[in-house]
Amino acid sequence: MRARYKALVDNFSTQIREGTLAAGHRLPTHRQLASQERISLATATRVYAELEEMGLVSGEAGRGTFVREITLHPHLGVDQLVVANDMIDLNFNYPSLPEQASLLRDALRKLTTTGDIESFLRYTPHGGRLQERATIARYLSGLGLKPAAEDVLIVNGAQQGLSVALSALLKPGDVVAVDALTYPGFRSLAEFSHLELAAVSSTPHGPDFEQLVKLCEKRRVKAIYTMPTLHNPLGWVLSHEQRTELVRIARLYDLLIIEDAAYAYLIPDAPAPLWAYAPERTVYVNGFSKNVAAGLRVGMIVCSENTRAALERAIRLSTWNTPSLMTAIVCGWIDDGTVSRLETLKRLEARDRQTLARSIFHGMPYISHPASYFLWLPLPEDVRSDTLIRSLMDEQISVSSASPYSSGIYVPHAIRLALASLTEERLTHALTRVRETIHYWRDF
Repeated sequence: MRARYKALVDNFSTQIREGTLAAGHRLPTHRQLASQERISLATATRVYAELEEMGLVSGEAGRGTFVREITLHPHLGVDQLVVANDMIDLNFNYPSLPEQASLLRDALRKLTTTGDIESFLRYTPHGGRLQERATIARYLSGLGLKPAAEDVLIVNGAQQGLSVALSALLKPGDVVAVDALTYPGFRSLAEFSHLELAAVSSTPHGPDFEQLVKLCEKRRVKAIYTMPTLHNPLGWVLSHEQRTELVRIARLYDLLIIEDAAYAYLIPDAPAPLWAYAPERTVYVNGFSKNVAAGLRVGMIVCSENTRAALERAIRLSTWNTPSLMTAIVCGWIDDGTVSRLETLKRLEARDRQTLARSIFHGMPYISHPASYFLWLPLPEDVRSDTLIRSLMDEQISVSSASPYSSGIYVPHAIRLALASLTEERLTHALTRVRETIHYWRDF
């Protein structure tokens, strides 16, 4: 039976790779395959499972098993190398304003004429200079936190902040609860750190807390990763009541809360961050990539005294200290109001781009927040995401599939569109072509 099973896998594999079975082709059901090939249902299931593990097919609940578009990069939506220079990039958000280059020139000029410039050539404390940590603490007070300077650790961007939190506070094999659709960068970090992610399904307004409780009762969950203010990719903002409930569950089951606030600046009237509700068990991670500039690799971790030493040690072991030159620029911009002004302008821009997207996708279901820089676009039942993405790539438009965002077994047919990186003219063209291509394949 093993030889028969392997022969079926090899036969399907050859047909898919040679194009005899085209992308989007529906394969026989498990029962049909078992009947046709005179094998057991378990063997038929095993054949399809191996083909799925090879990345050649995808099983979709209630629909069947389909041949995948294998010319697409398996990490589309995460690996920036996929996007060529001439591509219209709807994968990644680089919110930027025309004046920012001039601001950087002025900031660098100022650094050369004031202060102790030689200090930038020396090591700094692992978590950053105390006066700069105090400056960032003052900035965070505008986001609903009121940490002491000692509670703030400066890191090389929010992504390193997440990496530091995982390496310092969790161990390989630990179970971390995450939303069924979540930030791909955290998924990659968890895989690199050998952590097990347990998916929690979503309601239209946030995580399903009943399912989270059942998960904690069934498994020994150590932490939960969450984006309570402007979730990526679904755009929700948790209410005060939801945050209170999440903290209650975390305390009941002794969970570490890893709070990602990368896009929180876009929602100035949001409830306070989870760190303000439960500082003793929350690690708050944020950065200045979205609200200021992606190239300024400055971020922060807000922690409590009981986790500070472990986090500082992880910073020392990974990058030794913080980027002092970049940190000085950011802190100067906090003090002179530049960061606040940039955030205000980007909030207005994000709302304008959401309005544009809403007009282009009028009549089509999509999920987003009116103040966000991205949207989630579920596809019609008869439109497959890999086929759509391949067609758009042929037109030099790159979008992200749902696969990098999916932490569970089920991967929906949907795409995530980033709105921040293109001029308004190019964005209008790209979104219009996305809509037209969806309609084409829907009517095909």
